[in-house]
Amino acid sequence: MTRLIRSLSDHTAASPAAGPNYPEVGATRTGPLPAAGYHHLHHTARVGHGPDAFAAAGAAVTTWAMHRATGARVTSAAERAEPGVTLEVSLGLGPVRFTAPCQVIWTSHTETESGFAYGTLAGHPERGEESFLVHLHEDGSVWFTVTAFSRAAAWYTRLGGPVVRALQLAYARRLGRALAGLVAGR
Repeated sequence: MTRLIRSLSDHTAASPAAGPNYPEVGATRTGPLPAAGYHHLHHTARVGHGPDAFAAAGAAVTTWAMHRATGARVTSAAERAEPGVTLEVSLGLGPVRFTAPCQVIWTSHTETESGFAYGTLAGHPERGEESFLVHLHEDGSVWFTVTAFSRAAAWYTRLGGPVVRALQLAYARRLGRALAGLVAGR
C-alpha cells in the first residue's frame, strides 16, 4: 500500500509550469466540447432562489468554498478564481489522496452568471477541463452547472475506466448538494 501511495504522490508531483496538458483550452466556454477520446460530463442542480442566493452561490463557487464543503482540500495562493491562478484539489481518505493540479482558464462575473473553469496540469490524473457556473434565471431560480471533458492521463485512471466516470458524476452531484447547503446557510 505504501508503494501505491508513493506512486500516486510521485505522479502528482510534476510542475505546473508548462500550463494545461491538453490542447482544447477554453472549450468549456467557447464550445463545442472536443469529442475525440474525451468523456463528457454535464450536471445541473437547482441551488436556490433570488439575487441573494445567486450572490452567495457565486461567492462559494469562486472562492473554493463549494469544493471545500465536499471535503476536498483546495490549496492555492489565491483566495478567488481568476485566470492563470493555480490550485491543487485533493480528494481521498486519510493517507490515500489523489491530488489534482489545475489552472483557472476563464472566469465569468455578470449579473446572471458567475463561475470559472479550470484545466488540468501535468500530474493531474485526467486531461481536460471543468467549468462550474451559477446562473440566475428570469424566474429568480438559481442553477449550478458542471460541464467537463476529460480523458485518462494516469495508469490508474485508465485502469478505472467507467468507475472513474461514475465517480466524476457523483462528485459533480455532491458539489451541487454542497452548494445548495451553503446557499441555504447549512
